[in-house]
Amino acid sequence: MTPHSGQPDIVVVGAGLAGLACALDLCHAGRRVALLEASDGVGGRMRTDRRDGFLLDRGFQVFNTSYPQVRRRLDLKALRLRPFTPGVIAHTPSGPVRLADPTRRPKEAGSLLLGRVLPARDLAALAALTARDTLLPAGALKRGPDRSTAATLMRAGVSARTVNEILRPFLSGVFLEDELETSGRFFHLVWRSMARGTLCLPAEGVGAVPARLARDLPGGVLRTQTPVTGVTAAGVLLADGRELPAASVVVATDAGAAARLLPGLATPDTRTVTTYYHAAARSPLAEPTLIVDGSGEVLNTCVLTEVTPTYAPPGTALVSTSVLGPDRPEAGRAVLGRLAELYGTDTGGWRQVAAYTVAGALPAMRPPWPLSRTTRFAPGRYVCGDHRATGSVQGALASGTRAAREVLADLARA
Repeated sequence: MTPHSGQPDIVVVGAGLAGLACALDLCHAGRRVALLEASDGVGGRMRTDRRDGFLLDRGFQVFNTSYPQVRRRLDLKALRLRPFTPGVIAHTPSGPVRLADPTRRPKEAGSLLLGRVLPARDLAALAALTARDTLLPAGALKRGPDRSTAATLMRAGVSARTVNEILRPFLSGVFLEDELETSGRFFHLVWRSMARGTLCLPAEGVGAVPARLARDLPGGVLRTQTPVTGVTAAGVLLADGRELPAASVVVATDAGAAARLLPGLATPDTRTVTTYYHAAARSPLAEPTLIVDGSGEVLNTCVLTEVTPTYAPPGTALVSTSVLGPDRPEAGRAVLGRLAELYGTDTGGWRQVAAYTVAGALPAMRPPWPLSRTTRFAPGRYVCGDHRATGSVQGALASGTRAAREVLADLARA
């Protein structure tokens, strides 16, 4: 695309996934766009820091290859994706249980069929649910009745014990809440995406995803370290006091910033999570598998360097552990104690490399949750982001796509 210069027609505020998708589509349509980002780089919450040879994602995240927006916009080979094991190890009151997809790990099928992992009734219920979510069109899942995930699993015939000991610990790490009050329609879409795709990490960290998108922007579109303090009748007000005129403004920030820029905008509650990174001399688990904690002391943990060794210097293992809520004094010591139990090893020599608290990590998607909604806020003013769709990479990209489509439609009618 031709480099942009001169006054923009459209200002997009925020260079996270939604803002990048919106700006890219507007540029492809031939519009002059300014994409303004307050920080020093793109990605929003999907960023990766480099520190002392470590790749540190700003909060534990995984990349799902099945999302339609991902397949449309990204060259997956260029990301050098490395997969997780298709399954988890759940630590239950009766000990660790491995729950794996038998179609991808046939050697686990025997344990499943013999009832060593789940009761036969629960296995049948989950198999039926998985088949339904995998085979039905996504539109049919979106149109279904909405109730909580807990109620959805009960109606599917899954026992309370299996929900509480295995599914709740796993899904708590997906939804960042442990009551399973998240929209059942969103649960069906998540379950579908996991059954149809592969959970991976890019070799250069999750920040490689928005970085790849940003590379496709024409020169002059992206302006980092350009905070916006207000949306005006004429355009946007910058932190340095200048006003940048634009006929159309798209606010593609997180929910809190969007509410400040667009007074009167209704935004959902959000979830907070803290991720701790520890360096160890040896890997405590020689496989790329996620461990979920039935006790609730931590959400999940994994050895990132078993997924992709590029996350740490040679000869060092990097362990990621996530906990609900903000960081607290002495929390690091408690986490290390729990990790010793989960991995069955001495963690006394482990070193904490970093801790990231991500406030507003996900919207609280209680039913009835609209899986997509208009981005129009006022004439010439739009808002997009995962808080306007679903708390996922797909949701953010889809909301940005919709914003661009609605901006172009309105300009065509003007």
